[in-house]
Formats: sequence, C-alpha cells, structure tokens
Amino acid sequence: MYGDGLFETIAVRDGRPCLWSEHMARLQAGARRLAIPCPPRARLYGECVAVAAGCQHGVVKLVLTRGAGGRGYAPPQSPEPTRILVAYSWPVHPPEWADGGVEAILCRTALGEQPRLAGIKHLNRLEQVLARAEWEDPQIAEGILCDGRGRVIGGTMSNLFLVAGGRLLTPRIDRCGVAGTVRTLVLARAETFGLEPIEADLRLEDLAQAEGAFFTNALIGAWPLRALGPLRFDLARLPSALITGIRRLAHHPTPEELA
Repeated sequence: MYGDGLFETIAVRDGRPCLWSEHMARLQAGARRLAIPCPPRARLYGECVAVAAGCQHGVVKLVLTRGAGGRGYAPPQSPEPTRILVAYSWPVHPPEWADGGVEAILCRTALGEQPRLAGIKHLNRLEQVLARAEWEDPQIAEGILCDGRGRVIGGTMSNLFLVAGGRLLTPRIDRCGVAGTVRTLVLARAETFGLEPIEADLRLEDLAQAEGAFFTNALIGAWPLRALGPLRFDLARLPSALITGIRRLAHHPTPEELA
C-alpha cells in the first residue's frame, strides 16, 4: 500500500536470468537501506529459474516488499517480507532503434531529492509514471528527467551516458535516480575502450555540447540517442565497440554455478 519495497526487472535468456550478480547486489543494497530482510541469493535464483521455465527470451520481475502489517506507516518490528516473481514476454521495440538511435523528449516532471532512497530501485515510481504520461508519440522512445535544481539525472526507465572529449559522463545519482545494472557494467568497462568514466553533476548544456549520448538498462542494453527535440547527435562519435560489448554482456544468461 505504501510502496515499501524494491524490485528488479531481469532479462531472461534460455530460461536463466542475465546480470544476476548486478541485480542481486542492487537488491541487497536496497534491502539494507530499507532494513528489509533479503532472502538468500540462491533461493531467489531458484525461484527466478522456476518462473522463467521454458522462456527463451523474456523478462522476470522480482518484487520484494516488507510484507504485511497493520494500518499506518509504522513498519513491523519483525518484518516477514513478501516476494513476488512474474514472467513477461520480451518487450517489442522498433529494431532500428538499436543501431539507428532513438528520439527522446525533455520531461517537464522533475525528480525530488531524497538521498536515503537515491540509487536503489524502490517501488515508489509515481514520478516516472507522471513523466511517461507526457508523451504518446510511438516514435519517442524515452524521456529525460532532471531534478529540481535542473541537473540531468537520466531517462524515465534508463540511465544516460554522454561522450565528450574522450570522457564518458553519466549523471551523479547521490540525491535521486537509480543505479542501473547496465550503468554499473559501463562504468566498470569504459576504460578498457579508451574512455574515462566520470560521474558528475550534468546540466542540459552539457547534453547539448556532447559528441554523442546513449541510454542503458537491463532490457534495452544500450540505445544511442539520435535526437532530443531540435538537438541532433552524431552516432558515429559513439564508442560502438563498448556499446556492442555491453549489449552482449547484458543479455548473457547466468549459469547456476555463478549465481
């Protein structure tokens, strides 16, 4: 009733989850932050595989809540968490978005700052719902969100990266935003592709001056940004080898022995 919990949206290949370590690291970090007991990773992996049985190419959503309680906001002293796992079909997007890039808009909805919740994927997503309601054009793939100070934070469902002068910039998410699993991959591997990864306070002028930009999340892998309103970006300036490698890693199933 109060959005008191966490969730992970997990790509599935050949009946097994992808980016399992990254998803579990974020879930466990969020559970510690909210003081919700987190089930063992091995149990969650087994449940995820059971839900995804027979699924060659799909999605599992894992929800962990604090559990049942009485009326009011006071959490139970000894919570008994509830977990919900649901399998979905793979989302269908225009195939040209992967290589030809996507078009985005700048959302009017601003993200509120709350450092205690920043980075974790909690169940309170009303800001994203309001932002996503700002467009209906099927050619618009994503909306970019700023916080109340005008700092760029990311997309409604994704993280954002900018390429500028041999550096790979991504918004700092210490006051709001989500630490995406693919974002973690990109930051860890950028230097092997000759790019210096930097988390920074970014503004719209940084985006306007960037050589290129792309979105990431666990399902899309990486989408190049082609246009943001009147702004146009040169896809040839993007680190294509990095993007290709990230897509491959993001959709590689995790075997049980590595779970």
